[in-house]
Formats: sequence, structure tokens, C-alpha cells
Amino acid sequence: ELLERGKKGGGENAILRHTQRNKKLFVRERLRLLLDDGDFLELSPLAGLDMPYGDVPAAGCLTGIGKICGVWCVFVASDATVKGGTIYPIGVKKQLRAQEIAMENRLLSVHLVDSGGAFLPLQSELFPDKLHGGRVFYNEAIMSAMGIPQVAVVCGSCVAGGAYVPTMAEESVIIDKIGTLFLAGPPLVKAATGEDVSPEDLGGARLHSQVSGCTDHFAPSEEEAYECIRNVVSTLNCEPVPEEDRDHDSPLYSPEELLGLAPLDYGRTLPVRLILSRLVDGSRFQEFKAAYGTTLVTGFGHVEGHLVGIVANNGELAHDAALKGSHFVQLCGQRRIPILFLQNTAPQPAGPASISQAEAHSNRLKAQASMMAAVACAAVPKITIVIGGCFGSDSYAMCGRSFSPNFLFLWPNARVALVDSRHFPTVPPAGDWTGEDLELKQLKANFFSLLCCFYCAFKRVLFSALSRLEEESSAFYSSSRLWDDGIILPQDTRKV
Repeated sequence: ELLERGKKGGGENAILRHTQRNKKLFVRERLRLLLDDGDFLELSPLAGLDMPYGDVPAAGCLTGIGKICGVWCVFVASDATVKGGTIYPIGVKKQLRAQEIAMENRLLSVHLVDSGGAFLPLQSELFPDKLHGGRVFYNEAIMSAMGIPQVAVVCGSCVAGGAYVPTMAEESVIIDKIGTLFLAGPPLVKAATGEDVSPEDLGGARLHSQVSGCTDHFAPSEEEAYECIRNVVSTLNCEPVPEEDRDHDSPLYSPEELLGLAPLDYGRTLPVRLILSRLVDGSRFQEFKAAYGTTLVTGFGHVEGHLVGIVANNGELAHDAALKGSHFVQLCGQRRIPILFLQNTAPQPAGPASISQAEAHSNRLKAQASMMAAVACAAVPKITIVIGGCFGSDSYAMCGRSFSPNFLFLWPNARVALVDSRHFPTVPPAGDWTGEDLELKQLKANFFSLLCCFYCAFKRVLFSALSRLEEESSAFYSSSRLWDDGIILPQDTRKV
């Protein structure tokens, strides 16, 4: 339901206004014309949902990975049905993540620009800092220096910061009658000089194609613009990725069964081999150190014909398990084998209560630190799937977001938090204080009435904090804030 809501952009009325009154194609229709078979992997489709920006329903842009003329590319496409494509902080974050993926994987970058520029009331959250809006233009320059091609289509109004994206691209196309490009539009010209000027005269397609030279190609229509970009891609001297003619077996057990295996209780040991048998080709898994550190499962398998090393939680990341993980990750680095992390970290255990427990705790920390170092330094592609819990320091050793996996996806049941709210004492729900009230009436007559009031207040505050922790641990809270590359259905894991 949330994915369908995200696909509607600014809503049905906004889409009608965009397509009928403004005579423009909806952003997903643009991608259908541009990409081979119209097929792509959308990144962070829930980014911006339920963010505190008033009634903004989404990030205002689509990002994803697909093929154009057989060449893998990353695209950033404005969705003008969301506040006219205005750039909000979450939209900047989404664009920067797409550029990061393009640089890491040396992928062609394509921009479909239809943006009203930055949302000025939030300028302090999207303009001045290192990873704010200006970084988009910095990255464009760096990518050009790296030899990574970038192309753009001006398929709507490109105002202020939105104007720099196509002008910094290597080749750009502008569409007649709907594409405009200027730092300040006609209303600001009127306010500053009193002059009336049309958008077409100020920064239309013919002006920039024939006079300013800001754009390289003139397209009479949207359809011709996307065909033009496909022709441009064919001249970039980017070799299409050859289709790998390798046969691979399907798992012996249906991936559809993963929907029923997604863990909901993170305090118990997860039989992770049940999940692996529905992910790897032919359900074949060559386990490494199978009898040692059994709360972590490591080994080699193939996914869609590709050899990967697999590191999967099978319970708490204990001392022996962390040492095993460190050893295995180093092996993958030496053999240049990509690593797939399946993360279901257990909630952190209680602190030590004796000297022997303290020693065991210290040894566990040292082993985890060793695994963290191995994960951070492994110079191979790393993909992390949070299939259950993502808690505390265990999540770092299992290549959480702060350890820069190439991609990080979540199952819908995933929980992301420093601690698990269920580790705290159970407290009654807010408003259910009947017994407490009766007890208070009796205690008010004696010396301890004040203490009782403090106690009840503390319980209310604790319950409020735990409720917030529970809410903020949700996979949807995480994905809305772009802490990951999207929520995926468990049964789609192999395809993704």
C-alpha cells in the first residue's frame, strides 16, 4: 500500500494538472520511454513519506538503476507533481545517494530535470553544508573528471539550483514549449525590474538551443527528447554489459516461502539456513567453520549465477562467531569475492554482573572490533539485507549503513535501533492507570504519597520514551529517512 501511495507522487489531482493542463508526461511514463523495456530497480521509493515537511507526500524525485541501449545507468528524475519538483532536504539526500552509486560502480548518470529549485523556507537544511545541495554540482564535476558520462533532459521548468544540473552535464536536451532554464523566473524579473517577460523568451528551448548554447539538442516533443538521449548514449562509447550466458539453478525451495520465514521475534535463534536454502542457486551452500561460532553462519554460494560469500546471523554475535566472521571476510577480500550480509542481530545482552562475565564481555568486544576492521577494509562489493533486527554494535560488524555497504535493503519486518525496546521493563499503556489511581488514593494519606507520584511520573515518561523508540525502530521510519536503499519484499530478494 505504501509503495502504491509513493507511485502516485503528489496525488491524482496533481498528476491531472501536470499531464492535462501542463501537457507533460508523468515521470514514470518518461522512464518507460527512456529505459530499455521500461524496467528499472527503484531506489528508496518510500523516501520522504511521513517526513515533517507539511503535506509533502514524497521526496519529489525518482532515483533508480536501469539500462539504456544495453548500458547500465543511474537516473535521477524530478517528479513535478510533488510541489512542482521543489527540492527538499530528503530530495537532496536522495540525489546524492544516486550519485554515490554512480561513482562507486562507474555507471552512466541520467538526469530528467523538472524542478522549481530549492524550497527556500528550509534553505538552512539543504544549502550551506558539505552534504547539502551544492554537493550535487561538485559530484557532477568529479564524475566528469573520472570519465563517467552524464546527460540530462530539461523536461520542465528548471529554476535556480535546478538550472545547474543540465548545464554541467556533458550533453543536454531541452524540450520545446515545456522546457525552460533560468536562475530566476518571470515573477522575479517583474519584481526586480518591472518588466513583463514570458518563460519562453526568458529561458525557453529555442533561446538556449540557438542563442545561449546552454543546451545541446532541441526536441520538439518529449518522445523525441528521450529518443534523442538514447541516441546520445549510443555515442558515448560506453560498452553495453554483455549478457552473461551462465546457467543457474533455482533454489530447491520456493523463495515465496521467505514471506513466512521473515523473523518477528529477534530474541530467539533464527534458523538462518532455512532462509539460505531459498536464496542460493540449487540451495547449495558450502559452509565455512560450520561447527565453530555457530551463532554466525558463513560460507559460499551462488545467487543468480554469481559467486558470493555469505555472512548471516544465526543468533547473538558472540566471541567465537565474531572471530569466525573476521576470518571469513578476510578470505573474501583476498579472493575478491563479493559479500552478502544477512543481518538479524540480536538485542544487546545485559552488562556484566561479575568479574568472569566482564572478562567474557571484553573478549566479545575485542572480537567484534576485529570483525568491524575486516568488514571496513574488505575491498570487495558488499550488499547488506536486514532480514530481522539491526541492533547496536552488532549491526556495525554486519556491515550496517555506517560501514558503507554498496547497497543496503530491508525486509518490511526489519527493526533498526541502538537497542530493542523489548529489553526494557514492561510498563502499562498510557491511560490505563485505574489500579495505580486507587493505590495513589490510599498512599496519599501517608508520608510516601509524594514518592508514589514521582514513581508514576517516571513510569509515564519511560513509557513515552519506549513508545517513541518502538516507532522509530520501524523499517518504514528508516526507509523514509533514506537510511537504506529501500524496503524489498522477502520473496524478491534474489531478483534485487
